Amino acid sequence: MLDPRSISERRDEIAESCRRRGVNADVDVAAKLHGEVSAKQTELNEANRRRNEHQQAGKQQLSDEDREAHKGEGRALKEAVSRIEHDLSALRADFERALGDLPNFIHASVPDGGEDDARELHTSGTPRSFDFEAKDHLEICSALDLADFEAGARVAGQKWYYLKNEAVLLELALQRYSLEILLEAGFTPYVTPDVAKPEVVAGLGYNPRGDETQIYSIANAELCLVGTAEITLGGLYADSILQESELPLRIAGVSHCFRTEAGAAGRESKGLYRVHQFTKTEMFCITRPEDSDAMHDEILAIEEKIFQGLELPYRVVDIASGDLGAPAYRKFDIEAWMPGRGDGGSWGEISSASNCTDYQARRLKIRFRREGEKKNETVHMLNGTAVSNARTILALLENHQQRDGSVRIPEALQPYVGREVIGPR
Repeated sequence: MLDPRSISERRDEIAESCRRRGVNADVDVAAKLHGEVSAKQTELNEANRRRNEHQQAGKQQLSDEDREAHKGEGRALKEAVSRIEHDLSALRADFERALGDLPNFIHASVPDGGEDDARELHTSGTPRSFDFEAKDHLEICSALDLADFEAGARVAGQKWYYLKNEAVLLELALQRYSLEILLEAGFTPYVTPDVAKPEVVAGLGYNPRGDETQIYSIANAELCLVGTAEITLGGLYADSILQESELPLRIAGVSHCFRTEAGAAGRESKGLYRVHQFTKTEMFCITRPEDSDAMHDEILAIEEKIFQGLELPYRVVDIASGDLGAPAYRKFDIEAWMPGRGDGGSWGEISSASNCTDYQARRLKIRFRREGEKKNETVHMLNGTAVSNARTILALLENHQQRDGSVRIPEALQPYVGREVIGPR
């Protein structure tokens, strides 16, 4: 949520952000409602002042006739206050809805366009040239008995799956490997709940309801399954005031993630690339406003360290404005080379890092107090994927497959998996 004061002060910037993102929101309607809320609040303050003066006057000695008139005037003032409060409540609800439609500001370096217009910043490693006919991960999983998609579909439906054998060891190894790197970087580890209240989900900028939501809601409970630990880690500090000396906060969350993946289809979405449930290790950081850009770079550097250790070719892209999502001020994605994707291989997202500035923190009421100051300020919040297990397992299997049908395990994972190769069978 934007600072309400910015709607008038930075009206053109907000309108430009809406235009570049392709968001159909009316800044002027929000500004008009903000003015009406302010005017109605002033009216309420004045009505309460008159009512308080009237109540003080009633403590004086009054004749019976004057007391009856005073009571009548008191009832009228009370009704007026109640009416203004009702009107103010309705105006605030309208304003909150209009404000909620407005996305965050956009970093000056973000490229224009949609999903296909991300700007490549740099690459690491070289896509492998195979001297044999490479398989995609579905074929590898079948040959090495690492996953059962058919059983997953029978038990739970399409895009649900079972991991088996060494794939289970990879699943656990990726958690421990990523956590070791995060612990070294000063992150505090958490295993988070897999559910959150709708207001927490909405506070982080995700839509918990509606036809286009990616969030599962739990029947007979005011709870949602989280699509990322970003939600539960952000909710951890809701409605709190931190001290400047506590910042920056670096938190790592391990959780299952659930996404409806509504509308997702196509060959490139098959198998482990786009599923309804997966395990993820998430980074979440809370900083002073002036430190968030540097923290964004730090999160990206940690992600790159993780994927370099997994010996995966990747590229880093600066996500275009139309693909940012409302909370993100700027977002970097890491895309790994996936040999079985498309015809002859292509890049596929395996990690992201977003600076959401104060957009999420304002709705969640997460603030901090500078040393020696009395006024509270809104913090900045950032998130980044350390490892999303399903897609990372996909990339490992496809990039490290061998001629004999086996899969080589990267050296960094071998201590956690307990072997150097998977197969051949």
